Amino acid sequence: MALSLAIGSPTDALTHDEIREALSSLFQDLGPRHRVAAVPPDYSRAASRAGDITRLVYDHYGDSLVDVIPALGTHKEMTLQQREKMFPGVPASLFRYHNWRTDVETLGEVPAEFVDAVTEGTYSYAWPVQLNRRLWEGRHDLILSIGQVVPHEVIGMANYNKNLFVGVGGERGINESHYIGAVYGMERIMGRAETPLRKILNEAQDRFCSHLPILYILTVIGPDEAGNSVVRGLFAGDDKECFLEACDLSQQVNITYIPKPLDRVIVYLDPEKYQSTWLGNKAIYRTRMAMADQGELTMIAPGVETFGEDPEIDHLIRKYGYRTTPEILSFVLKNEDLRHNLSAAAHLIHGSSENRFRITFCPGGLSEQEITGVGYQWADHRKIKAIYGIDGLENGPHTCPDGRPFYFINDPALGLWTATPIAG
Repeated sequence: MALSLAIGSPTDALTHDEIREALSSLFQDLGPRHRVAAVPPDYSRAASRAGDITRLVYDHYGDSLVDVIPALGTHKEMTLQQREKMFPGVPASLFRYHNWRTDVETLGEVPAEFVDAVTEGTYSYAWPVQLNRRLWEGRHDLILSIGQVVPHEVIGMANYNKNLFVGVGGERGINESHYIGAVYGMERIMGRAETPLRKILNEAQDRFCSHLPILYILTVIGPDEAGNSVVRGLFAGDDKECFLEACDLSQQVNITYIPKPLDRVIVYLDPEKYQSTWLGNKAIYRTRMAMADQGELTMIAPGVETFGEDPEIDHLIRKYGYRTTPEILSFVLKNEDLRHNLSAAAHLIHGSSENRFRITFCPGGLSEQEITGVGYQWADHRKIKAIYGIDGLENGPHTCPDGRPFYFINDPALGLWTATPIAG
């Protein structure tokens, strides 16, 4: 099949009707299907429009859509309210909860020699290929992996086969994939399509999943002139060509180049979307390449009330904190609990400024003692919000009433900000 749908440009704003027409034509070309599974992201990625696309899938296939398995990764199961808001009209009976610790099948391994070569020796172990058991054993005649391509801290550019091997993958695969990206270095992969982990997942797909009827449906989302998110592109196919096409467009619309490093950045985290530092720390991942040495990143996060989405990971974040990479690597070597939860170790690395800039976290449900205990500075979110007057601000440079300049970002998950050119 290869690339079968590619529409959009940096200036397009695809309407719902245009998306429906394009997908309807695609599904007609595929011919009749009788057991269809959809794998969209969860509510933390609602901006992807994957919920609308899943509804279009249901409208087309009806009773032939038998499973909707949100790619939760390590995230909590969506609430009823989140599910109904993101997937209006899709029957609740179709949704299956993916438990990353229990609902998986191990298909095999990507050899250690391959992993060592593509990671340039930074990780030298075989990588376990794991997938949701229902997808592996469900005898589906079409598996639709749906999501958004956007810069990502673990793999360079989000989605494609990451949606399967990580989004509905297993404990070992998720842990080790996150650790591979963290140890290789976030700055070396952010915004790039071809990265070590991507090569590992591509190898896994080629070795173990080439027989599965997987079709990827990928969106590229960008802001319009008013700052509203619009669909800039829609791509579909069963190999990496559609992903690379989407990456090219995403690099044009989702990466903001900053003329010089920023001394003060204020990020707002929508409380409906961000309730943990596990999610909220995208404010760090997506801005660290724009931050000036000795600058300050302030996160206004009224909905954040915990560290990890998972109780065990929450405990590890509280225990070890967001420390420098050498410190976390040392903790991994010396402590079995962290060694057995490498995604937590990776998250601690990702959430560190490496002592290069200051991080002030302003949560609604975590105390000053809790925040300072993991290595951040604390401030009251109401006070900071009032000081900077962020209501109604567009992304970009602004000035405080007291004359201090700052750069504002409303939702860090929608892009990447960098003062360093990115290629590849």
